[in-house]
Amino acid sequence: MKTIRWGMIGCGDVTEVKSGPAFYKAKNSKLVAVMRRSGALAQDYAKRHNVPNWYDNANAIINDPNIDAVYIATLTDTHAHYALRCAAAGKAVYCEKPMGMTYAQCHQMLGAARAAGVPLWVAFYRRALPRYQKLQELIGGGAIGNVRMVLSRQFASSDDTSGMRVSDGQSPWRADPARSGGGLFFETACHTLDSLDYFFGPIEEVRGFAANKAGIYRSEDTVTASYRFASGVFGSGAWCYSADHSYEMNEIVGDKGRIVYQTSKPTPIRLYRGESVEEFKIEDPPHVHQPMIQSIVDEMNGVGTCLSTGESAGRTSWVMDRLLAEFYPGRDRDWIPGG
Repeated sequence: MKTIRWGMIGCGDVTEVKSGPAFYKAKNSKLVAVMRRSGALAQDYAKRHNVPNWYDNANAIINDPNIDAVYIATLTDTHAHYALRCAAAGKAVYCEKPMGMTYAQCHQMLGAARAAGVPLWVAFYRRALPRYQKLQELIGGGAIGNVRMVLSRQFASSDDTSGMRVSDGQSPWRADPARSGGGLFFETACHTLDSLDYFFGPIEEVRGFAANKAGIYRSEDTVTASYRFASGVFGSGAWCYSADHSYEMNEIVGDKGRIVYQTSKPTPIRLYRGESVEEFKIEDPPHVHQPMIQSIVDEMNGVGTCLSTGESAGRTSWVMDRLLAEFYPGRDRDWIPGG
């Protein structure tokens, strides 16, 4: 079993605990180099995580013959740029989510990976988490019978979204669609939509509305959606990031019961059947990317399969484009923020 040698482009907050340590804690995996535009910050990260090499230029990662795979952990507006360069250099890619700014970018990334004959995975890591594996087991095992529909709700109060506000004339990157691709909906609800793709297969028809109700920042803060999966399951969702309270829930309704769970937090999964309620308390691992990264390493060694591919992530991007098409005109074609 060979050791997969990783390079990491971007050393932001997400890499400190959620992802970075997983690359050197997974079996047969080693983080050998990191890159950040600030050399001092790259050096600091490398020192704290015992990474032997650090750079302030992505070329050093992309062109290093001693690196097998690259983790792209930059802002969404550069995902496609780096993925195309990595593919051209023959490097396998693990890209942060959202995969690209639009489905058109995702399609371009996929095409480049296929042409180069390299794999492309996307960091919808929840697919590999133990609690999501349990959800898949319950659904697939018929715990609630035939699934009829799924309902998703996520609300956030102004206190919980204070980090989205303009400060000193500058918008945080998550509130700037030119850098993030959208707002909190685009950044966070994609996890819910991707997990539903994992449970029920591709969404084949989607309709929705998006708006900015509060006027605190430029991007969308309220979205409603209805969709139909190719498997026949119906779904609906409502997301509001300018509400009076914070709340999250997904409810999967079957003809023999229902399942309630949260996307973002490892609250107990609740299985309702008639008058009975069964709870499954399954904690997330300390480094939530680690199960996904382990599956990538295993796949590269020919002993496993990663559940989050460029193809599956592209489907989620397709759904997001259609939900945001009216708010960002032309997005469901080849929309470019600010273009």
